[in-house]
Amino acid sequence: MTKVFIDGSAGTTGLRIVERLSTRRDLSLIILPDDKRKDPQARKEALHSADIAFLCLPDAAAVEAVALAEGSDCVIIDTSTAHRTNEAWAYGFPELSGRKEKILASKRIANPGCHASGFVALVEPLVSAGLLPADAELCCFSLTGYSGGGKNMIAEYEGEKRDPLLAAPRQYGLTQQHKHLKEMAKIASLEKLPAFSPIVAPFYSGMEVTIPLFTHHLNCEAKNAISEITEIYKKTFRGPIVSCIESTSENGFLSAGALSGKDTMEVSVYGNEDRIILVSRFDNLGKGASGAAIQNMNLILGLDETTGLAV
Repeated sequence: MTKVFIDGSAGTTGLRIVERLSTRRDLSLIILPDDKRKDPQARKEALHSADIAFLCLPDAAAVEAVALAEGSDCVIIDTSTAHRTNEAWAYGFPELSGRKEKILASKRIANPGCHASGFVALVEPLVSAGLLPADAELCCFSLTGYSGGGKNMIAEYEGEKRDPLLAAPRQYGLTQQHKHLKEMAKIASLEKLPAFSPIVAPFYSGMEVTIPLFTHHLNCEAKNAISEITEIYKKTFRGPIVSCIESTSENGFLSAGALSGKDTMEVSVYGNEDRIILVSRFDNLGKGASGAAIQNMNLILGLDETTGLAV
């Protein structure tokens, strides 16, 4: 039976992974008691006895965990930001070209960031196909449910004396220093960081990432832009987790909560011959976090990648 350790099981992502894996009969979970959760020796022993470990930790603690695991055969899936741009680590988005092979060959897997997942799904295939120039200057905005902010933000939004300002969407990352930016550019093979506007809204979970484009910036005829982008997405994303949906409009609207509770992602293209918007929708806690981590574990174990996922 595969032994799995979740280091940081008290956080939002860790709790979700524990919840999802606790009913799996093919896995045995290593759970540290509360008084040992931050004990380096206890963590080291757990990492060395586990076959797979999920790191659901702040960046510094994740780096420490990797050091503690040195000399073990443990496969590490890190959900922090610490290793996402590290060439020695496989980037855990298997639907992108060549990524699944690297995941299968690696014992160090960096789980993608939630906003970054939606961005790279939309951009990387277009850059790889030569349709979108690598030096493109892109803008992106992303709507997310408040669960993406972790325990403190969840408590803030669900508290009895909630600040009235939380009743409306709130933009953040105002200094253009969001922690996902370097990951977004590197994984999408862009030469320049995008201008990024993340927005947290008063709903629990769900995410909608949007990138606007002018067709004259693309390496194709404007009249064919939507069809060419759609064809690239269809060739790249064949399901069962990420797929291209030609029409997901809900009477002219697109809800950021449409895939809440799911581990899938939809990408789609809208617009006209002058202006286009690329849209990805998924759950920030699903394909944007714990669902993606479990998908990567399933691949490492040689299982159907949808095992235990909501698809």
